[in-house]
Amino acid sequence: MKKQFAASVFLFSWLLLQCLGHDLPFKAVNLGGWLVIEGWMTPSLFDAIPNKDLLDGTQVHLKSVRLNKYLCAENGGGSALVANRAIPRSWETFRLWRINETTFNFRVLNKDFIGLSTQGLGNKVSAHASEPGTAESFRIVRNGDNPLRVRIQAANDLYLQAATEDYVMANYSGSPDEWEDQDPSVFEMHIVKTLQGEYQLTNGYGPDVAPEIMRNHWSTYITEDDFRFMSQNGLNAVRIPVGWWIINDPVPPKPFVGGSLQALDNAFEWAFNYNMKVILDLHAVPGSQNGNHHSGTRDGFLEWGDSRIPETVSVIDFLAARYADHPSLIAIELMNEPLAPGVTLDSLRKYYKAGYDAVRAYTSTAYVILSNRLGEANHTELLPFAAGLNYSVIDVHYYNRYSDYFRSLNGQQNVDYVYKKRPKQLQEVTRPGGPLSFVGEWTADLYIDNASMQDYRRFAKAQLDVYGKATFGWAYWSYKCEQKHWSFRWMIENGYMEL
Repeated sequence: MKKQFAASVFLFSWLLLQCLGHDLPFKAVNLGGWLVIEGWMTPSLFDAIPNKDLLDGTQVHLKSVRLNKYLCAENGGGSALVANRAIPRSWETFRLWRINETTFNFRVLNKDFIGLSTQGLGNKVSAHASEPGTAESFRIVRNGDNPLRVRIQAANDLYLQAATEDYVMANYSGSPDEWEDQDPSVFEMHIVKTLQGEYQLTNGYGPDVAPEIMRNHWSTYITEDDFRFMSQNGLNAVRIPVGWWIINDPVPPKPFVGGSLQALDNAFEWAFNYNMKVILDLHAVPGSQNGNHHSGTRDGFLEWGDSRIPETVSVIDFLAARYADHPSLIAIELMNEPLAPGVTLDSLRKYYKAGYDAVRAYTSTAYVILSNRLGEANHTELLPFAAGLNYSVIDVHYYNRYSDYFRSLNGQQNVDYVYKKRPKQLQEVTRPGGPLSFVGEWTADLYIDNASMQDYRRFAKAQLDVYGKATFGWAYWSYKCEQKHWSFRWMIENGYMEL
């Protein structure tokens, strides 16, 4: 019965693709890290940023060296700042908003900002502000010998001190050059997590330097020669991640830099020159759909929802209007990797229907790709909805990573997993009469140390064999990357993979 079902799916898909006349299934590659920055892919881009370990979204814990206790926004915000926690958790975590290389806002769990009280002498510190202003600005003064030992200067020019556990006050006026352990104004700063996305890069460099950095990156990271290489090595499509701010090019909201739209126009022309198709992927949406650096987030909070739908649809409308008549456009992906449960299924379906209609206002045949939610065990949740949408595609991302389970597998066990588990997962989203299936991201990098060249070759081949059955195709992540095995070009040039 299973074999008959699989055969019927294949036959239906083959007939459908013949009728559509497109060169399906596609063999594609993601142009990741190009028009949406991902710092892990090109860490050298961040090298010249002053205080580059304190970018937007950096999460820190602050411990009083005198009290040996951590600062805490009681109740996660909405109350006074205290210094009475022995162990730091979420209430003791502060997210930085960078004003300049030394001045920051501190955001807490409930998304309030800490600042000076407006009552009394105004030197008590609390987390009450929903938006940051002058009273919520603090300068971090780092010890020259130990940059993780800091003082924090408030807007009243006085320093924060934890003289007692009950309150943190901005009233210390002692010598800022003394760093003794008994000084109540000295804190240890523990960096818990960092973000390295486009917001962090552009705001880190600032408006005078960021434009030059970005424009140089866009003009050199991907060129027409790369499209020649892709075409000559068996690819017939590219998936291009873009950020929501592209709609405002050439003057996007700060700190983003104008110019990415021209780079995207160039990519369309290069694709046309080499008979390749373009899959436009809205990788970063207003408010962030997953809190990851590649979503354009400032501080890692997921803030996309129903109120953001009109703004997000307007980006899709802009992209569809601009490229619908270009012969290289084959598909528009409405959102990359929405994260459950922060993005609800109800909100996602509302948006997907509105985004689909926006695309259809300009083209009846471009595919509309719907990304599955990360963190949701039911990978078929979009199928009933998508079945009513013509030329629709379900995008799934398969990585043998991001859990200890895969870390425990050796090379052959990773290959076995792909051959035994992935076909069933792919079959679940490949239904007769339903949307097409697309493995929009995968990599041949292994989550193990000291893997051999043969391990990588077998792992790559296994995925090519299995993902080649996806009815819309697959897209490798990514075309270029400083981590070699994530780089399609490096893998091909060095004999680790062949199509």
